[in-house]
Amino acid sequence: MSINSLSAPSASMALLQASQASNAQNLKDMKDSKNDARAKEAADEFEAVFITEMIKPMFEGISTDGMFGGGKGEEVFRGMMVQEYGKLIAKNGGIGLSSQIKEQIIKMQEQADNVTKTAN
Repeated sequence: MSINSLSAPSASMALLQASQASNAQNLKDMKDSKNDARAKEAADEFEAVFITEMIKPMFEGISTDGMFGGGKGEEVFRGMMVQEYGKLIAKNGGIGLSSQIKEQIIKMQEQADNVTKTAN
């Protein structure tokens, strides 16, 4: 047996293990970025709903024009309009609630992961 035949399998094995470790890290990074994106999306949606609920009372006292306004249609569409206002405000920076919520979601995910890991 030559030295080359003995070192080749161990070198191949080392490369395979390094490749698997690299792939595992890439999968973890992809999972983390996916979770991060989902946490941001959830936080943004929460902020939009919160803002909508905060600005809703501003529109309750507004009277409507008798000739072209009023009725059930306006009630429905006013609610939808206020909801869209909330989404737009949140999308354009909001009130700073989204980033704090995202941080808390990520902390909760990390704690859940740690509990799962210690249970296994």
